[in-house]
Amino acid sequence: MSKKFDVIIIGAGAAGLMCAIEAGKRNKKVLIIEHTSKIAEKIRISGGGRCNFTNIYSNYENFLSNNKHFCKSAFSKYTQNDFIDLVKKYKIKFHEKKLGQLFCNNSAKDIIEMLITECENQKVEIKINTEIKSIIRKENLYTLRTLYQKFECSSLVIATGGLSIPKIGASDFGYQIAHQFNLKVTNLYPALVPFTFKDDILEFCKSLAGISIEASVKINKTIFNEGLIFTHRGISGPSILQISSYWKPESTIEVNLIPQNSMDKTLIERRIKTPRQNISNVLSDFLPNKLATAITNFLNTNLKIGEASNDTLKKISNFINYFTVLPTGTEGYKTAEVTLGGIDTNEINSSTMECKKYSGLYFIGEVVDVTGHLGGHNFQWAWSSGYVAGQNV
Repeated sequence: MSKKFDVIIIGAGAAGLMCAIEAGKRNKKVLIIEHTSKIAEKIRISGGGRCNFTNIYSNYENFLSNNKHFCKSAFSKYTQNDFIDLVKKYKIKFHEKKLGQLFCNNSAKDIIEMLITECENQKVEIKINTEIKSIIRKENLYTLRTLYQKFECSSLVIATGGLSIPKIGASDFGYQIAHQFNLKVTNLYPALVPFTFKDDILEFCKSLAGISIEASVKINKTIFNEGLIFTHRGISGPSILQISSYWKPESTIEVNLIPQNSMDKTLIERRIKTPRQNISNVLSDFLPNKLATAITNFLNTNLKIGEASNDTLKKISNFINYFTVLPTGTEGYKTAEVTLGGIDTNEINSSTMECKKYSGLYFIGEVVDVTGHLGGHNFQWAWSSGYVAGQNV
């Protein structure tokens, strides 16, 4: 015998939970099916365990998609202020970090408990450790088979997330469903992810592992001015994670290690004023000592600035202000915060999140080709898209 529900949601993450809550408020009988043993693991580990749950400046310009206007409708129906009001209702203390990022004061678990309580209030049923073996659509009804049970619903919501962080259960199941129903999926890439290098650039980065600076990072006309940190594999930090969403294999990135200063002019001035000073000491006035020394070693310019030719100074200033490098790749999905790409937005109605070809089939959250910048934007997409689907299932 099939167990019947109005709505079945696959995935107990941010988007799936939000959708369940809203559908439950409309007196729908709702089931969430989660294949792992834990609910909302990505919320739990986000923001260093404090969950960067939204951003006060979140809008469509913070997102990448083949149709960047697609998310406007969802954001107009459910904004960051709506989610902030829910957080305040549960008296969860939070604070703003830079660039509008909002974090829990205590723990990400506060957000998870809030969402679970809301689900309980709406009598949402949640099944964990449950793997779906098949999905069949017949006469506007969806039948889902698991190992021991069969479920039926008229509205099926895919909130399975992307490929990022497989150790907490990420899978390609949502894309498999899209392929089953002949829906287009755009190219997928790890995003918000550190870059890796090899050879001399890798050795340079390794020698500086743990050193961080405020840098400007550029690909074509896209620029991010935030923190950069050197690692044993390459470079990371907010500016790098941000630009990684715009990077494609075999393309270079340009890093400005001192964006607030034109070193070309500065070095020429210092050659006149302090000719007996070592170049590494001059650079130490603007950069961490270890980085200043590493640059002069890398460029083989360990000399007094008064002895340096114009070409030498130009070589140094170009390295600092226009450090152009070709990453060998990224750290991949194992450390990527999100997946770039997903279910093609042309397949989905932006005002309902329903599939255009199949009534009753919905896609929300990260599985869709809507990818936010770092800083709480991806969670806001989960809340907004989940809310919209919840109003329409």
